[in-house]
Amino acid sequence: MKPSTVRAWSWTHKWSSLVSTLFLLMLCVTGLPLVFSHELNEILLDEPWEAASPQGQKLDLDRVLDTALARHPGDVPAFMSFDEDRPVVNVTSRAPAAPAGQFNFQPIDQTSGDPAPLVAGHPVVEFLLQLHTDMFLGLPGMLFLGLMGLLLIVAVVSGVVLYAPFMRRLPFGTLRIDKVARTRWLDWHNLLGVVTLAWVLVVGVTGVVNTLATPLLAVWKADALAGLAAPHATPTPPTERASLDAAVRRAQQALPGMRLQFVAFPRTEYTTDHHYAVFFHGDTPLTTHMITPALIDVRTGALAAVAPMPWYVKTLSLSQPLHFGDYGGLALKILWALLDLATIVILGSGLYLWLAKRSVR
Repeated sequence: MKPSTVRAWSWTHKWSSLVSTLFLLMLCVTGLPLVFSHELNEILLDEPWEAASPQGQKLDLDRVLDTALARHPGDVPAFMSFDEDRPVVNVTSRAPAAPAGQFNFQPIDQTSGDPAPLVAGHPVVEFLLQLHTDMFLGLPGMLFLGLMGLLLIVAVVSGVVLYAPFMRRLPFGTLRIDKVARTRWLDWHNLLGVVTLAWVLVVGVTGVVNTLATPLLAVWKADALAGLAAPHATPTPPTERASLDAAVRRAQQALPGMRLQFVAFPRTEYTTDHHYAVFFHGDTPLTTHMITPALIDVRTGALAAVAPMPWYVKTLSLSQPLHFGDYGGLALKILWALLDLATIVILGSGLYLWLAKRSVR
């Protein structure tokens, strides 16, 4: 490799690393506990609860919806989701004049109609998640962190290019512990960088994809969802709704073997003004993150369309659990945490090496 080429790659590696290091350190530090977010929430929010009639017959979804709306007169339904480990239906509604994003959320015991305890993330876990996701800046924060993720990928690739000629002078994995501190840290930086190369690329790429969640879902709604609903739309939104319970059963018939995840009501971001959108997912560690919607005509309860998500939404669905190692049990999460710690050392040592070099100069 020519000296000019080495200098170009060295400049690329240095500045892509320096610009992103502090933000990447923040992401690594906040991401470490988030790998175990489910376990932390279970420990910190352990509230034993039992349904009023565990063996009794469950209320149909129309009755659950009516119960929820009766507690907030004037509200219109927005979403309905279903707990996996308890007979609880979560109804999200909103007042017609409420500001965007303001909802009423009600967990309801499906065996009695009584309110159920709210299962939410611990405030500390939620704070870390928000900081990790968008730094409390919304979409601009997400896109900025996506840019930092791209710089991480550039830094990794340029680091590998620079490490290739370095390996010709020393055997792989050499740690010159008898040298000065800067040389020792350089060896650790290079070794850990190569060992964690694949993992850092996976986490970096999935992190970048995750920051595009809002624009990707907007594209899906404007393109694929609108295309599915167009043949079934009417000039004016319907004022009456067909049975929700019957609509969900009709959707289940169209997607046998899949598990019900949530329902989006008309005039929400996940459906149209004329349809219930009933979402299902698989029952394996991989397919549980792959959702498929069925559109049900809100006037007649007839099936309007069923279609898998487009490739870019599937990519988003798979990247979210992969980013946190959330598909292979506790063992994979521990591995993710160890690799995260190694990445913190890489970032910290890279910053130290730059500062030490400036000090020497």
